[in-house]
Formats: sequence, C-alpha cells, structure tokens
Amino acid sequence: MQAVESALENERFSALVRCHAPKAEASVAELVHPAAFVETIVAASPSEGFFQIDGDTLMSPGSLNTCLHAIGGSNHAVDAVMKGECANAFVAMRPPGHHAERDRAMGFCLFNHAAIAVRHAQKAFGATRVALVDFDVHHGNGSQDIFWADRTVMYASTHQMPLFPGTGGTGERGDHDTIVNAPLKAFDGSEIFREAFEARILPRLDAFAPDLIVISAGFDAHKLDPLANIQLEEADFGWATRRLMEVADRHAGGRVVSILEGGYSLDGLARSVAAHVDALMGR
Repeated sequence: MQAVESALENERFSALVRCHAPKAEASVAELVHPAAFVETIVAASPSEGFFQIDGDTLMSPGSLNTCLHAIGGSNHAVDAVMKGECANAFVAMRPPGHHAERDRAMGFCLFNHAAIAVRHAQKAFGATRVALVDFDVHHGNGSQDIFWADRTVMYASTHQMPLFPGTGGTGERGDHDTIVNAPLKAFDGSEIFREAFEARILPRLDAFAPDLIVISAGFDAHKLDPLANIQLEEADFGWATRRLMEVADRHAGGRVVSILEGGYSLDGLARSVAAHVDALMGR
C-alpha cells in the first residue's frame, strides 16, 4: 500500500478525488458468500497471533477489519460511478480477493471484493449486465466459481497457465458461455498478451454490452514480479485499461470500477498502478 500511495503522490495525480474506504458490515459479503462461510471467517479472526487457513492464507488481528474496508471501498466506488459522481474509480485496497470462492478462502483472499461489487451494482442500481475483467497473472478461480451459472455476469481473464490455482482453461466457459479465459504461457510477453486481449476478450466483451465494467486489476504479470513470468511492461496495463474504457464508452456510459488484486514487486506494482490510473484519467 505504501508503494501504491507513493506512486499516486506524483503531481500528475493531483487532480484525483481521494477518499477513505468506508467499513462494510460483514453481512455485505453475503451478496456472494453463504452466511455460514462469512460467520466462519469472522469467528476465525484472532485477537493475537495468526490463524492459518491454508498454506498461503492466514489471518492476523487486523485482517478482518482490512477486508471489511476493502468491501466497503469497492462498493463505495460502485456507488460513485453508478451515480455519475465520477467517471471511473480505482480502489487501492489489500488483501486481494479474486481467489475467494463462494465458500472457500484461499490464495491470500478471504472475501471476493470484486464479485461483491458486481452484485452490489446489480442489487443497488439494477445493472442488468456486468462484466468482470481480470488481468491478474493468476486465474480468478473464485470469481469464476461465483459467476459460473450466471448469465447476467461475464467473467473474462488473462493469466499465466500452468500456475496457481490451476484453473482457467479455454474450455471453462460457464453454464451460459459467459466465462472467457485467455490463458498465456510463461514468457509470452507484451505482444501475445495484447493479441489475446484483442482476439478473445474484447470481442466477447463488446458482444456482451455491459452496463458496468469491473476490473480485477492485478499487476503481478509485470516483468519484475517474483511470482510469475509473463513479462509484461507497465505500458501493457495502461493499454489494456484504455481498451476496456473504449468498451465502457460504447456500452456502459464510461462506467469502470477497478479493484486492486495482486502485485508483489513493489517497483513493478507502483509503476503499473501509475500507468493504470493514468489511463483511467484519460491520459
């Protein structure tokens, strides 16, 4: 978070409207997660030390509070964009969320903030078609799981494969053909990433004609990131953001909400967030 905030302190971002993320009630997570699962996560929150969920995922005394602010911030961004108070929004929150399935926390993720934001847009504003586009280097198995049988939500992902969590093949299309996966191989790089986005993601997105685009904005596909090897540049994230904004301009009144997911090189993360927010600001 310090790396992200430092990047956005540059004077070129002085025009940004900034606000603190409000804290959501835990029950808001029930928009996508069963109440029993939410209650289990709340009950697991430790008063000291750590509670280990799996080999990658644990809770500290501050984890639950942080997640509730991430949910609140994501939904607040949806409110602002759907009400026309701003053209788009970037939610700079941790932890990530796209690996959290309906009833399973995993992959550093406790609740699926992006999926909750999608459901919030539908429940609070009557959005009939929402697209969730994920360019994190890891496949968003949780988001796919949540929206697998939902014809009102399109989930589209570029990601490295094979890699954690092992899902995201092109044959995984959902019950209503609203799941679009564009897996990439290690070291594919910028050109192949852009080709996959152009050929597989954008045409399907245009055909779906969403009322709102939510981005699961993971920046761990950057060449400096230690957890994967697609080898993207920060310019690729700016390019992808602009292409998604073009679709949003055609179908969704320009409405885009971007929610931070992965990114584990502090330098790569800072540079990529700056390029992403530059694009959101129309530069």
